[in-house]
Amino acid sequence: MSDDISHLDTLIALLQQDGGPGTEEGVASIVKRAFGRYTQDIQTDVLGNVFATVQGTGEGKRPTVMLAAHMDQIALLVKAILPGGYLRVVQAGGFDARTLVGQEVLVHGRETLRGIIGSKPPHVTTAEERKRTPPLEELFIDVALSEERAKQLVHVGDVVTLASQPVHLLNRRISGKSLDNRTSIAILLECLRYLGDKPHEADVIMVATVQEEVGTRGAIAAGYREKPDVAVAVDVTWADMPEQPQDLSFKMGEGPSVTFGPNIHPKVFRALKDAASSSHMPWQLELSQGPTGTDGRAFQIAADGIATGVIGIAIRYMHTAVETGSYDDIETCAKILARFIQTIDASFVEGLTCY
Repeated sequence: MSDDISHLDTLIALLQQDGGPGTEEGVASIVKRAFGRYTQDIQTDVLGNVFATVQGTGEGKRPTVMLAAHMDQIALLVKAILPGGYLRVVQAGGFDARTLVGQEVLVHGRETLRGIIGSKPPHVTTAEERKRTPPLEELFIDVALSEERAKQLVHVGDVVTLASQPVHLLNRRISGKSLDNRTSIAILLECLRYLGDKPHEADVIMVATVQEEVGTRGAIAAGYREKPDVAVAVDVTWADMPEQPQDLSFKMGEGPSVTFGPNIHPKVFRALKDAASSSHMPWQLELSQGPTGTDGRAFQIAADGIATGVIGIAIRYMHTAVETGSYDDIETCAKILARFIQTIDASFVEGLTCY
């Protein structure tokens, strides 16, 4: 593939597609087409994970490296239909309720309905109520239907997603409702592009996982299914912004964060770090004191245990309708991962058990 082709258009299509935990089919169809540019070995498991395998050049039993990015987005589920046709919802993933009031949404019922999230206006709230953010239990969705008609078109359990569209900002930055974690799908695709025809001994398994936002369920199944020698979870982390702790802040435009901690195999961490250095690519160190909030927490303890790494780009306003990230960081992360894959050989895998 020509080096002047990027996957920006694919990312925009992914951001426009709805796919909450358990309803990732539309996203998966885009991912399959994109993976199909690099390999015909594409499979889907019963949960909906999408696997794309690119064979390595090694002889005999080749090492296996799995790179994973979850493709689900946080969503809401209809909990009840109230008098007047209003909808109450619960979460499927962790929304920041402070940002939901006034949002446009899509209710995926018998028909896809547009709605808005409302709450009591400040004029009719008490002084105490105005001091706090209304919790999700006090919010409602108005779909402009009578209760009778709403019950015909909407059922308890129907998925609700934000209706926002991606926005191009200056300096190759993008804002949208599901950069967590569709940006990492773009990273996998860019990694395949940069890998191109370069020799790599290891077989590469790219997997777009499902249901990460509700418990890394797709990753658990993928880890047991593939049992790779090395697995790297590609996900997002927190970009710096006002009032945020420095130890939870990473610079946009200055390369991905590479995680180190008990969830991470030290030799995988060093290999990722060395891949960045040898490629003259910037990177940032992220420390995690326990299991990471990524698919990596599932890979480490899948099957007999998998040597696990975690890498990803920093985004702002996580779990809102305006998550914001840098395509420059996507490309930098992909270049590091492509170089990392080239360093994985039989001797590296053998050394994973020698601390």
